[in-house]
Amino acid sequence: MRLLLVNLTRFGDLVQSQSCVSGLAAQGHEVHLAVLENFAEAAGLLDHAAGVAALPGARLLAASGGDWRPALGEFWTWAGEVERRIAPERVVNITPSLAGRVLARHFARAEQAGLCLDEDGFSLDASPWAAFLQTASRHRGTSPFNVADLFCRVAGLAAHEIPPAARLRGPDAAARGRAQALLAEAPPAPGGLVAFQLGASEERRRWPLEHFVRLGALLHERLGALPVLLGGPGEARLAERYAALSSHPHLSLIGRTSLPELAAVLQRARLLATNDTGTMHLAAGLGVPVLAVFLCTAQPWDTGPCLEGALSLEPDMDCHPCPFGAPCARGEACRRAIGPDGVFAAAAARLTGTGGWGDAPPPGSRAWVARREASGYLGLAPLGEASGSAAPDGRHAWLLAQRAFYSQFLDGTASPDLAAVPPLPPELRAALARPLAEASGLAQLLEGQAALLAQNPLPAFKTKFLATWQRLTALLQADPRLAPLGWLLAAQGEARGDRLADVAALVARYRQGLAALSSLSAR
Repeated sequence: MRLLLVNLTRFGDLVQSQSCVSGLAAQGHEVHLAVLENFAEAAGLLDHAAGVAALPGARLLAASGGDWRPALGEFWTWAGEVERRIAPERVVNITPSLAGRVLARHFARAEQAGLCLDEDGFSLDASPWAAFLQTASRHRGTSPFNVADLFCRVAGLAAHEIPPAARLRGPDAAARGRAQALLAEAPPAPGGLVAFQLGASEERRRWPLEHFVRLGALLHERLGALPVLLGGPGEARLAERYAALSSHPHLSLIGRTSLPELAAVLQRARLLATNDTGTMHLAAGLGVPVLAVFLCTAQPWDTGPCLEGALSLEPDMDCHPCPFGAPCARGEACRRAIGPDGVFAAAAARLTGTGGWGDAPPPGSRAWVARREASGYLGLAPLGEASGSAAPDGRHAWLLAQRAFYSQFLDGTASPDLAAVPPLPPELRAALARPLAEASGLAQLLEGQAALLAQNPLPAFKTKFLATWQRLTALLQADPRLAPLGWLLAAQGEARGDRLADVAALVARYRQGLAALSSLSAR
């Protein structure tokens, strides 16, 4: 079947869709990609993709600021060419945006999957996993799953169908040759090349430049490795500052590589030390060892590198990850919590040992090693703990509970079995007991009101039902631990708002799900 996978996301998310592309291809689909034009080169690195349709998004957006009719005409011309060239039989949209839904809907003759629009133009999520991805994209930091796994589930792949080690096809010979020419400028490095990605999407999510300089000095002095600085043209100032602060040899390729050339340089590196960036995802997709630092709002559970054995570090602070859109009350202390000497120790263990990162987290950090779980999903194990057997702290325990709950709940299990989830710490059980009990009571009341409304559709009964609905969703959304469930309930309820029987079935399912979560706070 000819399948068009719509992915109008950024560079890093696009690269992370490799597992999705590989999984769909393994099912026998001829997978074509619809991507933004400025990321067409990145899409060309994805393996098992039969072709790329590059949407000139920036040009269309700029043209729509004046007379929108030429822009619309250009879009119709582009879409018509895609229709003639690919003639998709199935369209799967994994882009949690209106633009992605509209583009997918254009090919209305094809079977629609993922994040869709109905015939009246209203959002339609083809599965609970699609609704969850949309919810997670609007309320960042609420997902306990790696986004690569979410893409696979939204596309219709079962957990056991997620490829455990999907890899990018990598750059062509020409890009490798250009990368080799750039690397020929490097001074001798008996310890090999270690790539540094100094920049990040936000200043507050960037590990201090002084820490990178110290890490580079230690790598050169003790291991003979040469730091190679990577990044886009907008990060040239970071390269200048690195040179001014350092006294050790290094090579800056910031602003000097295309995406294929960047991939080729990464393939020559023994390790990438990075912030949470698209370069991190590119290295992971190429199988290059990754040591990543997650600061501020970034956390590795949802946006970590999709590579078994990759090391993710985050500050060992109660406030991390911090909420989106909120000012920091601690002067961005998380940026200074993880020092360069501890990061060097982890990197040195990897570069000189048997592939591990040492036996303990670097001081000031929580350290996670990526591993593929028996369930099929990518998980994180604490560094230094044998198979994750030690009792997890409250945050880790709740992440594990959410993963177990949602993996069953989103698959349609009304009452998930959470018996295998590690016990929650006493303080977390106590904190969850009251909101879960209240939410369970409201869900039970709502279920009864739905039954009464079905028998007697009186305005007074409808008013009471809606009031209880609003109380339940508001209660869940107000608690950071339960907010994903509250937003998901609101989204799914809105999609079923005109079908009382469907809403009643949804309420019953959530009541049973809340009962399963309540069992965690009772043991």
